[in-house]
Amino acid sequence: MAAYLCPPAVIHGEHAVKTSQIVAEVSDRHPQAAWAPRIDGIAASTGIETRGWMLPLEAAVAPGKGNGLRAVGVQPAQQALTRDGFTRQDVDRVIATLETVPAPQTVQERTAPAWEAVQSYGEHAARGALQIAGLDAADVDCLITSHSTTPALPGLDIALANKLPLRDDVMLLPATQWACIAGTRSLALAADLVAADPDRVVLVVIAEALSTTYQPADDTLESLIVRLLFADTAVAAVLTGRPRPESVLRLDAAWHHTLPGTQDLHRLETRADGTHFVMDRRGPRAVQQTVTAMWEWLRVRYQDDPTSWHPDVLLAHPGGTRVLEYMEQTMPDAWPAGLLDYSRESYTSGNRGGAAVFDILRRAHDAGQQKPGHRAVLYAAAPGLTATALDGVWL
Repeated sequence: MAAYLCPPAVIHGEHAVKTSQIVAEVSDRHPQAAWAPRIDGIAASTGIETRGWMLPLEAAVAPGKGNGLRAVGVQPAQQALTRDGFTRQDVDRVIATLETVPAPQTVQERTAPAWEAVQSYGEHAARGALQIAGLDAADVDCLITSHSTTPALPGLDIALANKLPLRDDVMLLPATQWACIAGTRSLALAADLVAADPDRVVLVVIAEALSTTYQPADDTLESLIVRLLFADTAVAAVLTGRPRPESVLRLDAAWHHTLPGTQDLHRLETRADGTHFVMDRRGPRAVQQTVTAMWEWLRVRYQDDPTSWHPDVLLAHPGGTRVLEYMEQTMPDAWPAGLLDYSRESYTSGNRGGAAVFDILRRAHDAGQQKPGHRAVLYAAAPGLTATALDGVWL
């Protein structure tokens, strides 16, 4: 396996949403929540002060276009009130009141504008990646796409095939459920494709509007954390089977790992008012198991050079600071400090899901500290729980 990656294009959400804005909105909406007295400390513990969203906070918290009667209808409500002994005048008064009560946004109201943004951001990132690689849309042989919170059919692959536009014989490979693992797994798949045909040019595009999981009505602690964590980002990169002048990283090997029986720890649920990201507190410890398995893969891979080999940078998206800390605690003592600096830097402006590893890679590239021959390990874990890592060399 030898695949060559050009620097990614990274497009952050244009609407800056401050943590203080989220805290104010949630506190005002849920003053009696069990966690309300601790909300400032909870928010500070994320280490995130602001994040970029494709749509403003106001769009996430706005009421729907309907009213309190939308779910049951006027006539059934009138009949129910009449059966309960209300007079005609009282029924009319109650109905009039309910008609003034705004209903939550429907899944269509919430998702439709986000899907439009995902397509626009994805196109912007794709064009940027092609420009970085010195290529045109006509040079693309395969397009791999991922977007997990805006379900659509046709999906982002078809949208980009028309918007860029791509040749009509381009292989389209959409993956809408990769979520946080989209960055590493798309590169592993692209590397397999160019190994089979080194002349292939693969374009990877990941566009995530994770802010659609911001659900104003939810009052659980887990929902609060979800509100505070996620950012919106679109990324794209070109991978080829032969080195190009623009190539910055050679990918040499890929590793995959899935933990059985962990599918309920993190999940995305679609309900009447949109998508909800549900987290279990056992999640970070399960993710840590994939980290331990990755260390073992690297140990076996470099068992002939166990004392001197180490990565020069770890481009890791484990989903949170607790797992980053675990990675630092469990990596070999001889490894240098600061391997996760770019991962931590990326996380300070939000969890980008599947776009995170590309954002971290871009930060490492722009810092200019990596020299030819330096080793890089890319890692991500996603709901499932499933993980993919790659081992590569800077060019």
